[in-house]
Amino acid sequence: MTSATEPTEPLSVEQLSATTLLRFATAGSVDDGKSTLVGRLLHDSKSVLTDQLEAVERVSADRGQDTPDLALLTDGLRAEREQGITIDVAYRYFATARRRFILADTPGHVQYTRNMVTGASTADLAVVLVDARNGVIEQTRRHAAVAALLRVPHVVLAVNKMDLVDYRESVFTAIAEEFTAYASELGVPEITAIPISALAGDNVVEPSANMDWYGGPTVLEHLETVPVSHDLAHCHARLPVQYVIRPQTAEHPDYRGYAGQIAAGTFRVGESVTVLPSGRTSKVAGIDLLGTPVDIAWTPQSVTLLLADDIDISRGDLLVPSKDAPPTTQDVEATVCHVADQPLTVGHRVLLKHGTRTVKAIVKDIPSRLTLDDLSLHPHPGRLVANDIGRVKIRTAEPLPLDSYADSRRTGAFILIDPSDGTTLTAGMVGESFAAPQPVKNEGDDDGWDF
Repeated sequence: MTSATEPTEPLSVEQLSATTLLRFATAGSVDDGKSTLVGRLLHDSKSVLTDQLEAVERVSADRGQDTPDLALLTDGLRAEREQGITIDVAYRYFATARRRFILADTPGHVQYTRNMVTGASTADLAVVLVDARNGVIEQTRRHAAVAALLRVPHVVLAVNKMDLVDYRESVFTAIAEEFTAYASELGVPEITAIPISALAGDNVVEPSANMDWYGGPTVLEHLETVPVSHDLAHCHARLPVQYVIRPQTAEHPDYRGYAGQIAAGTFRVGESVTVLPSGRTSKVAGIDLLGTPVDIAWTPQSVTLLLADDIDISRGDLLVPSKDAPPTTQDVEATVCHVADQPLTVGHRVLLKHGTRTVKAIVKDIPSRLTLDDLSLHPHPGRLVANDIGRVKIRTAEPLPLDSYADSRRTGAFILIDPSDGTTLTAGMVGESFAAPQPVKNEGDDDGWDF
């Protein structure tokens, strides 16, 4: 199949392997144009196949539209097409000569906050859309807060529908200043504002002739060039053991390897490592990568580590450098986003899955629920319902080696599971939330007593 626009030479395997990978998510309020932006990005970057575009043109014509509705390239569910909204996270994969991309188009409705959390949890960058006619609204602040909460390193503010405000620079500047001030208070490290019209294609892939006052990058140019400087290879080294390889064959009678994907950091032959939660130590005697011995391996490679000593290690254990081991604990304090329809309550018995390890746990307390509208904290709500974000205290049946989510988004994250049917209940981030604008207080504390 060929591209829907001017045909170009496809990238070779060698070219693709030489490019870096950027995961990014889009977010914005209803009708801000997220799906149109994604469709425009795919179309203008020549990432749409002919049969896909023909299907979009056919549906658009049936609706009486003169031009293809590019939002249909991502809104795949029937209910999404009928209502003209995005309901679930739509993942798209595309590549340019400079970079490969995994894109998560997330819904804008308040009741789908959990879907945005899912899409942004692994994102290196978030594109937050704003309708130039409406400016920064409550949902915009909510999405900025979620991006900050999930420690997304880069945020792009795409001020969309500039064609409907006559491409006025003053409109863009006011929105960019308001959003930047708010997101900076939340701790978002990098914010880039770009004025666009997704419908007309201004500043999405090609520079806009209508906004000569803007001298920054287009959306695609920024996506292609933003540095992925937060490389997990420089984080604390962690290898969750997925499988113990013990062939016991004539060729490998004594081979015992511990296989898994390196979650973060780098491992080297000769390095002293500790097995958690047991605390036993050994040295890396060898590293096998795709059947070939290597001296060094880093995230996200899948490897097999060979140790100098025979230690009881099984799936769920964590291999870490002895000089950089995380603490183990049975008392977990975390910020969570509840994703299930059934509420999470104090006393709830759950399974906690961290890396490759799953243990029994109980929810001991829910100290607060975060109101994303104004970042206030509602103390001791007693339970969290779908899309709620709050603080929880959990007691696990076995000790777990946990990093802070602020230090590692991979090994500082976990999920809570319903033990009865395996349903995912809650996504958790170990440690403090992005901010605590107001301390949590009990209403009965203001009674004049001072201890």
